[in-house]
Amino acid sequence: MVKGKTGMKVILHIGAHRTGTTSFQAYIRKNSDFMRTRRIGFWGPMRTRKGLFAGIQPEPGVGPEAARRARGRIMLQMDKSERNGIKTLIVSEENMLGMMRRNLRNLSLYDDVGERMSRTAAAFDGRIDTVVLSVRELSHYWRSAAAFCVTRGHSMPDPDHMNRIANSPRTWRDVVSDVACAVPDAKLVVVPFERTSGRPDAMFLATTGLGGPRNAAEIWANRSPTLQELRGIIAERGEHQDVIGGPLNKWAPFDPAAAAALREAYLDDIHWLTAGGDGLATLTEDLGQRGAGQTLPHGPLTRGQGHDDQERRLAEPG
Repeated sequence: MVKGKTGMKVILHIGAHRTGTTSFQAYIRKNSDFMRTRRIGFWGPMRTRKGLFAGIQPEPGVGPEAARRARGRIMLQMDKSERNGIKTLIVSEENMLGMMRRNLRNLSLYDDVGERMSRTAAAFDGRIDTVVLSVRELSHYWRSAAAFCVTRGHSMPDPDHMNRIANSPRTWRDVVSDVACAVPDAKLVVVPFERTSGRPDAMFLATTGLGGPRNAAEIWANRSPTLQELRGIIAERGEHQDVIGGPLNKWAPFDPAAAAALREAYLDDIHWLTAGGDGLATLTEDLGQRGAGQTLPHGPLTRGQGHDDQERRLAEPG
């Protein structure tokens, strides 16, 4: 056992944003009896954002003493959970990874995640057993993140801004590498969003290795705004930018060449993970399939036969 770890298994579910994190958190809360009987504890944003994590990340005017106090709070709460018989603690908080608005402002994918996760690891005093990261096809991630930020009051990014994002060299491979370096003693599990889209029970399986209940398994929270909703928001603000539509009533912020480049970069990342990810992470894909319902089962994400067809089948929701 790694020094500092206890008998309680601590799993950090760190997002990314726009990969069903809110649905996953709601699913766990809806199944509290199931969690209790299996001695699984849960800390979500309703807890982490009410002071528990305050001070872990640097803020203006906040000194190192705040980080020490945060570590003390977390240690006390973990010890309490273990005394209460908790065997596995799931901590689900996508802001551990970073902030969407920073990504959009810096035209880069979680470029401060190494520092953030190093601070988080220190706050948990080496007790982290597993880190779970969800990744998503890059053009869909950026579209969804930008649209969500617009609904929260941020300005609509113009086409030039979005295409500059598409030219950024940073991909999920860089994020995975930074997280692995920041939390070297933890197992890093990477889950493609295309495998868990609209399936919080599948995300639970990827996170814990346990089959979860079907109760509340259809939760789908924080969906991206439709094209009409997005147009309504910017019109209400007096913005007159033309919002170009795409398939399935979705905003299409990237030109075809940029969208294709982002899809190709994502498939390269998945190929790298499938090949072992340089020993840094484990890719989880075999999460079972439900019968066809609102969301059709997804095909394989690895390269090879059917690769061109798969690009057209990558998940759209969110």
